[in-house]
Amino acid sequence: MSRPNVLFLMTDQQRFDTICALGNEGIYTPNYDRLVRRGVSFTRAYSSCPVCIPARYNIRTGRDMPTLGVYKNSGQNLVDSQPKDMEERCGPFLGRRMTELGYRTFGIGKFHAAHREVGFQRELRSEELYGSPEARRGDAYASWFAKHFPTLSYVEQLQGERTEMYYMPQTAPMPPRACQEWWAADRAIENIRKRGRDPFFGMVSFIGPHPPCAPPIPFNRLYNPDRMPSPVVGAPEVDHADEQIPWMNRLIWADDISPMQARAVRARYYGEITFIDHCIGRILDAVEARPDADNTVIAFFTDHGDHLGDHRAWQKESFFEQSCHIPMLVSWPGRLQAGRTCDALVSLTDLFGLATGAAGQTETRDGIDLLGVLAGEAPAREVVFGWYEIPGTPQFKVMAREADWKYIYLANGARELLFHVTEDPNELRNLAGSDAPSARSALRRLRAAARDACRTENVNRALTAKGHLRRFPFKARGEWRINQMARDLGVTAFPEHPREVLDGWKP
Repeated sequence: MSRPNVLFLMTDQQRFDTICALGNEGIYTPNYDRLVRRGVSFTRAYSSCPVCIPARYNIRTGRDMPTLGVYKNSGQNLVDSQPKDMEERCGPFLGRRMTELGYRTFGIGKFHAAHREVGFQRELRSEELYGSPEARRGDAYASWFAKHFPTLSYVEQLQGERTEMYYMPQTAPMPPRACQEWWAADRAIENIRKRGRDPFFGMVSFIGPHPPCAPPIPFNRLYNPDRMPSPVVGAPEVDHADEQIPWMNRLIWADDISPMQARAVRARYYGEITFIDHCIGRILDAVEARPDADNTVIAFFTDHGDHLGDHRAWQKESFFEQSCHIPMLVSWPGRLQAGRTCDALVSLTDLFGLATGAAGQTETRDGIDLLGVLAGEAPAREVVFGWYEIPGTPQFKVMAREADWKYIYLANGARELLFHVTEDPNELRNLAGSDAPSARSALRRLRAAARDACRTENVNRALTAKGHLRRFPFKARGEWRINQMARDLGVTAFPEHPREVLDGWKP
C-alpha cells in the first residue's frame, strides 16, 4: 500500500461525551457518527494540559509538558539547561516533519501559536481574538470575511461576544456560510481536492464549540434547554478543592449561573457541535470523492473539554473528566478495523507518532505508537499523566490516571483527590482519605507515579530536595474580572459612564 493521506480534524473545548454514536442520545452528530463507524474510537483519551496553547504544542511537537516547558496559556517557562528555541528543544514541528517526509502539508484554522509559523507549507490562520487592527487584517478568516461580507462590517467580535457574555446563550450575527467553521471547511476541501504526486497531510482546526456559544441560524434552535441535563455537582469541598475553579468562574463572569441558564448554554453548545458536525460532513464528502479515500487516515480530536457547570465549574484547566477527557477518533479503512472501540490510555502527545507512523517513519517522541497498540505490536500505557501551571508554585497540579483510578495533587494546600472513575464516573466521591484497602493501595501507587512523573528536567521544580511533591499553605487567589472586547477597535473595557461612549457616536 502506498503512503496514505493524513487528515487531522480538531475542535476547541469539546467534551468527550458529545457524540451520539458513543452514547449521548441527546445530541445529533451524524458525521461524527460516520467517523465512529469508519474507524476506532479511543474511549480513554486525555489532554495532558487541558488548555489551548499547551495542548496544541503537545500535538505539533509530540512532547509532554516537562520538555515543552509550556504549562498554561502563556509563553515558555524553562530552566537554564533547556534550549530556548522550541524546535531545538523538542524537534521539528509535525507539519515540518511531514513536509520532510514528502507530504504536501497545509494547516487551516486556529493555531494559537503567537503568530509564529509552525511548519506547514500552507498556513491559513483564524484566531479567536485580535489585539490590534493589524492582527485582524492579517487573520486569513477575518480578511476573507471583510472581503466577502462587507455589509456585516459592523460585527465587532466574529466568534461571539465575550466578557460578561462569555457563558450567555447567543446566536451568530452572520449566516452559516460566513462563520469560521464553514470557512475552514471550504479551505480544507480546496486542499483535499488538489491532485498531485505526493500525499497530503492537513490539519483543520475549528474555533468552536469554544465559548461564546453562538451557533448560526438554524443551529441556534436545534435543542430545547428543558431537555438538557442540569449540571452534576457534588460536595463543595470536592468540587472546589482546586481553588482555580472558583477563581476562573469569577474571572469569566460565570460565578452566578443558574441551572436554567446552564441548560440554555448547553443547548447552544450542542448547537455549535452540530454545526461543526455539518462542516465536517462536507470535508468527509471531499475525502470520499477521492480515489484514495480508503488510504486516507483521519483523526478527530479536541484540545480539552468544558465543565459546563459540572462540579460548579466553567471553562477547563482542571483534571476532572469534563475538562481533560477528550474524544479521539482514528480511521484508516485500508488498514484499521472499522467500528472498533479501544480503551487504551492515550493522549494528544500520541498524535505525532500516529501521523509519522502512517507516513512510514514512526517517531513517537514522548508519546506511544497508536498504530502499534491497535495492531497489538506496541505496548500501551499503564498510566497517563497531566501537568498544569508552573512547577514549584502553589498553582501547580499533577494528574495520574490508570485503568480505573485517577489521582490529582494540588500543591496549593497539598490537597489530594482520588476517584475510582469506573465506579464513580462523575467523580463525586473523593477516596483519598478512605480506609478501604483498594483505595489506600491506589493512593500510594498513583501518588508515587505522579511523583516519579515530576522527576524529569523542568518539572522537577515541583519536588522537594527529598523528592516529595512540594506543599504550600492554602491560599485563595484574588478575584477579578476579565474584559475580552474588540481591542482591535479600541474597545477594552466598560466605560465609567455611558456618555463616554455615546458622546460623539454617530449611528
